[in-house]
Amino acid sequence: MAHDNISTVIQLKYGKSRKLFGNVAQIIDEAEGDLTSVEVIKETHEYTTREIIVKTDDEDHRDEIVHKIKEIDDLELLDAKDETFDLHIDGKIEVQSRLNVENHETLSRVYTPDVARVSKAIDNDPSEAMKYTIKHNTVAIVTDSSALLGLGEVEPKAGLPVMEGKAMLFKQMADIDAFPICLDVHDTEEIIQAVKAIAPSFGGINLEDIAGPQCFEVEQRLEEELDIPVFHDDQHGTAVVLMAGLLNALKVADKKLEDCKVVVTGIGAAGIACSKMLMHAGVGNLIGVDKDGALVEGKDYDNDRWNWYAEHTNPNKEEGELSDVIEDADVFIGVSAPNILKEEDVKTMADNPIVFAMANPTPEIPPEDAAPHVKVMATGRSDYPNQINNVLCFPGLFRGILDANATEVPMEMKMAAAEAIASVAEEDGIHEEYIIPDVFNDKVVPQIRDAIIEAASGSGRSPKE
Repeated sequence: MAHDNISTVIQLKYGKSRKLFGNVAQIIDEAEGDLTSVEVIKETHEYTTREIIVKTDDEDHRDEIVHKIKEIDDLELLDAKDETFDLHIDGKIEVQSRLNVENHETLSRVYTPDVARVSKAIDNDPSEAMKYTIKHNTVAIVTDSSALLGLGEVEPKAGLPVMEGKAMLFKQMADIDAFPICLDVHDTEEIIQAVKAIAPSFGGINLEDIAGPQCFEVEQRLEEELDIPVFHDDQHGTAVVLMAGLLNALKVADKKLEDCKVVVTGIGAAGIACSKMLMHAGVGNLIGVDKDGALVEGKDYDNDRWNWYAEHTNPNKEEGELSDVIEDADVFIGVSAPNILKEEDVKTMADNPIVFAMANPTPEIPPEDAAPHVKVMATGRSDYPNQINNVLCFPGLFRGILDANATEVPMEMKMAAAEAIASVAEEDGIHEEYIIPDVFNDKVVPQIRDAIIEAASGSGRSPKE
């Protein structure tokens, strides 16, 4: 049985008997673990030290195997380290100086007293901060840890590992210096004021894992009140990558976006952002489905954004549950919950349907169930083809908006980013199982960057020289 959730490095020391290691392998096999690596660390006449890697379903499964190995006579378990936790020891990012301060003359220039001349210049013309400070290449990754991955609300510090990981991707993929900012506030106004207070140090704000509906007002207010771009990745990053994949999926399925009936499940932050981008791109027949069924104009919903959504979608006023409105749909887009789309539902869709089941870690329908009935299938998972992953968007998008000195991220820029991502896959040759490039494709960031700068220039903005 293959496992991909928990990877544990185990160090063992035992005598020269081969039987002892055979016992270890047998325990792992009988417990349905996956022994993926065996390495001899040290070998003497008396004993052998080996390091093995075992993959298990979860921590309980791992602990069961480790406990049984410990009970083997004449064998010493030296260590059992969770590889994921091991990577996070002491944090994953650091600050490095671009200059060496090796004498008093340099010290006076970078610090005191000469640095005061630079500060005075920025005081006289604040735009000079983009030239003479880190502001030109820095992004704040801001969260209140209220909607962290699939965990929901957690302690502010618990958001740090996620934000650090995102900072790593910013640096590796787009050479952007990003800083994790975990706020110990949850009130909408307090979040807004905290971000405004730190904004002078940054060239852009990436909002992350802030629960809805709060995230809408936080983003809208910051967009209005700051002179640097603000981008809520959970909303718009998802929408950009979805659109990139859909543009190519439509080509594979030989469909036109404006002719498609599209059903979206999960009308929260990501669902609304995806829907707005779909409508901007030309979708006319769009139906949103949430816990109350299909959203229909005329009904009075407690959620103001659902009322807006109902007024701007579902032109034929279709009512009912997902299974009712999915009939004859060309495209299903799920940003909702596991296993809500049934195989029988997919069978009622239009010819050559497209299914994007992006709930993580368990999609709206198992790909194996949908595969016989769809033309293109995409998920949010890395172990299936066509992964819709925000990593494809945010590094290149921020690289572009920083280099363009952009002050906002309008829909035109988001569409430009989506088209750039789609073009990378199209250049490679798209087909049913390749509509979106791999996250490590090194053509993605520069093509998004160039597309963003072109879009910014078309909006009257000038890129940096």
